[in-house]
Amino acid sequence: MTTVRRCTAALAASAVLCVVFAPAAFAGGDVPPPAAGSSPSSSPSPSEPAPAPVVKPPHGLYGDKDPTYDGVWRQSLALLGQAAAGVRPSNDAVRWLKKQRCANGGFAAFRADPAAPCAASTPVDSNSTAVAVQALSSLGDQRPFMATSVAWLRSTQNTDGGWGYTPGAPSDANSTSLVIGALTSAGVRPTAMRVPQSDPDGKHAYDALVDLSIPCDAGSGADAGAFAYQRDQNGKLTANDDATAAAVLAGLGKRLVSAPVTAGPAPACVPSTGSKRPSPERAARNGAAYLAGVLTATGHLDQPPLPGTEGGDAAAPAPDIGNTADAVVALTAAGYGDQATGALEWLKKNSGTWAQEQGPAAYAQLIFAAYATDTDPRNFGGIDLVERLNATGPAPKSVTPPEPRPGNAAESAIADGGAAVLLWVAGIGVVAALGTAFLLSRRKSRQP
Repeated sequence: MTTVRRCTAALAASAVLCVVFAPAAFAGGDVPPPAAGSSPSSSPSPSEPAPAPVVKPPHGLYGDKDPTYDGVWRQSLALLGQAAAGVRPSNDAVRWLKKQRCANGGFAAFRADPAAPCAASTPVDSNSTAVAVQALSSLGDQRPFMATSVAWLRSTQNTDGGWGYTPGAPSDANSTSLVIGALTSAGVRPTAMRVPQSDPDGKHAYDALVDLSIPCDAGSGADAGAFAYQRDQNGKLTANDDATAAAVLAGLGKRLVSAPVTAGPAPACVPSTGSKRPSPERAARNGAAYLAGVLTATGHLDQPPLPGTEGGDAAAPAPDIGNTADAVVALTAAGYGDQATGALEWLKKNSGTWAQEQGPAAYAQLIFAAYATDTDPRNFGGIDLVERLNATGPAPKSVTPPEPRPGNAAESAIADGGAAVLLWVAGIGVVAALGTAFLLSRRKSRQP
């Protein structure tokens, strides 16, 4: 999921600390996406942007800040947060999200004119698409609409089985984790999507994710068990807290909204035998051991240092509230909730101002943490997260306290939204092929 917990999904792919660069152009709704299994190329090349006017949030969208780089992201998290809290969202909010999709199923971070067909320059991306699928799955009765987006994700899968932020970009742990959550939400087994698709031994999402896990051996030092965001140019893996929190959930086949699991023994970083790679679950549990160790020191995770400030003169690291919330969800959903107790209490005391500044996506992240730990989101350190989230957008249809588990609105709605989707997994390639043929015919008809 890139570093969306510190900034936004779109900004994370093109900037550091929200300094926006012009994204590379990738296929939108009116041109076919890259062929399935295309080899990753280089990451999008950043360049200085031209000044752009601030975009006023349109009707139906949550939040009052410029949505250019996070509109779909924050809308999707808001809908998921409401589902977890037993809130039925406004039709306007759902309609806004669905209209953002391109004809081929991909979502960009934001489209100012959703009535206009997507063009080759429309920067569709895996993060916006995957989180939108997760949000739609919480609404129920969205299977046909979700199918097109899942087909787009299939068409942009890299040869290593994973996904980068944009089509053709090298696979990263955050994007791959988000897609795994989307597939799970849609009822699709991540191992069913392989490259090549016809090869039973082809690469799938878990292969790419495990490849970014750092071994549990003495040579890994403090990074042991963590996940890297990506390999660097030399193939080295460096621990990334954000990527680790996302990968722990994904490695267990879970999504952003995850219910608590009864706590068991503390997580341990278990080395693999010989040259054998860990299983996705083992890698995820190793990642949980890393997160638990980091949280033990201060009760929260820290933001990474700015480029060029890693030396001795660097200021003390600032707490990363969003990623701490993600870590609480990951640990609790993995069955290590007792390792997240201190972080949860820290969030209750320190997240209010941050959430107010960041808006709907931040409130949703805290609701996810409350849901995962069976904490009342209407009294989270004295703050009613549900009320504040609802106040950032169109009034919901209804606000009903969730029923005792199992039977929570988020869980039941997600299950309803994806129960039958496995029936069309085998037909994803057909959907993509038909869509491509249709789009090509439209292009030819426009040629002089």
